[in-house]
Amino acid sequence: MDQVKTLKCVLCQREYEPQEVEYTCPLCGNAGILEVLYDYDKVSKRISKESLAKNSDYSIWRYRPLLPIKEDSPTPPLHVGWTPLYPAFRLRRKLELPGLYIKDDGRNPTASLKDRASAVGIVKALERGAHEVTCASTGNAASSWAGVAASLGLKSYIFVPQTAPQAKLAQLLIFGARIFPVKGSYDQAFDLCIEASRKFGWYNRNTAYNPYLVEGKKTVALEIAEQLNWEVPDKVFVSVGDGCILSGVFKGFADLFHLGWIGRVPQVIGVQAEGAAPLYRAWKSRKPLEPVEPKTIADSISVGIPRNGVMALRDLYRWEGRMVTVTDEEILEAMRILGQESGVFGEPAGVASLAGLIKALREGMVEKKNKVVAIITGNGLKDVSAALHAVSMPEAIDPTLESVEQALKR
Repeated sequence: MDQVKTLKCVLCQREYEPQEVEYTCPLCGNAGILEVLYDYDKVSKRISKESLAKNSDYSIWRYRPLLPIKEDSPTPPLHVGWTPLYPAFRLRRKLELPGLYIKDDGRNPTASLKDRASAVGIVKALERGAHEVTCASTGNAASSWAGVAASLGLKSYIFVPQTAPQAKLAQLLIFGARIFPVKGSYDQAFDLCIEASRKFGWYNRNTAYNPYLVEGKKTVALEIAEQLNWEVPDKVFVSVGDGCILSGVFKGFADLFHLGWIGRVPQVIGVQAEGAAPLYRAWKSRKPLEPVEPKTIADSISVGIPRNGVMALRDLYRWEGRMVTVTDEEILEAMRILGQESGVFGEPAGVASLAGLIKALREGMVEKKNKVVAIITGNGLKDVSAALHAVSMPEAIDPTLESVEQALKR
C-alpha cells in the first residue's frame, strides 16, 4: 500500500503511518478524524486515463491504485459502483437546464451510495484480520455494511435509532445482522457503537471515525469525471448529513486534479434539510459547528452532530463549495419530479440534492448554460412510507369498466 503516504489529522495536522493508527488521531481523540494522503507520482505509474479506457472491470475496483488497499487484498463479490449517469432529457426540459445529469447511486447492491464506503471498509477489515464488524447508522450505512459483510461471511453488529425506516431494518435482518435499535438519536447510537467496538473488539465502520470511508465515497466523483469523458461539470449537488459523502466528492475530484487528469475541481454544493442543517449554519456563519436537534423526513441526513464536519467545512472553504437548505416539502416535491420526469425513484435524503438544485436554479445560483450533476444517493424503496407522503393514494374501485370511467372523471 505504498501509494498511501500518511494519514493526517484534520485538527492537529499530525501525520501517521497507516499501520500506526486504526481510526482517529491518538492525540485528538474521536474528533481527530484522519485524511488519507497519496503519493501521486506512484499512483500515476499504476493508473492512467489510457489504462482505464482498456479496463473492463466496471466497478469501483477499476480505481484500485487510487484506493488505500493492498494490491492483493480480496474484495467483496458484490458489484459496487459504475452506476448510471443519466442525461435525463425530460427533466432537462422541465427545469430548462440542458446540461443536467442524474447520477443514480440507488443502483448499488443495497440501493445506496454507502456501498462504496462499505466495500472499501470491509477490505480494510479483512486486512486487519477481523471476523466481526459493527457500525451505527440511520439505516443506509448499516444495511450496506451488513450486506457486504454477509457476502464475505463476516458477522455484523448494527446500532440504529429505533425510528429507522422498516425497509432498512428489514434489509439488516435479511442480511443476518444482529441489530440494536437504540432508544435515542443517531448520535447516541454512534457513541454507543464506538464503546461497544472497543469492548468487544469489533471492526468499526462509523462515518468519519473510520478514515477509509471517504476514500470509498470519492469513487462516485471519479466515475462522474470518467463518464463525462473527463469534461468536469460546473456544479455537483449532493445531500449532506455527517458530511462524509461531501468530503468524498471533493476528494475524488481533487485526486484527479492533483494527477493532472482534470484542470479544475467543480463547485460542489451540499444540500441539507432545514430541520437538520448544522453544517449549513456553520458554513454560512463561518463559526464552529453547533449541534442541533434534527427533525426531517429525510432520515439518512437527519444528523444533529456531523461527525465529518471539520473536514467537510475545510473542503467547502478550500474548494469554494457552497451549501443550501431545503424544506421537507421541497424534498417531497423533488421526489415527484424526479420520478415523473426521469423514472428514477429516490428516497428523501437521496433527492435532497435535486431539491437543492431546483432551489439554486430559482435563486440564480445556477446558470442555464452550466453542466450540472445531481447525485441521488439512495433508492426510494428504502423508505416507502416517506414516499407515500409525496403522493395521494387513490380509492379502490369495483372490478368493472364503469368504475374505471368514474374514476377517470374524478
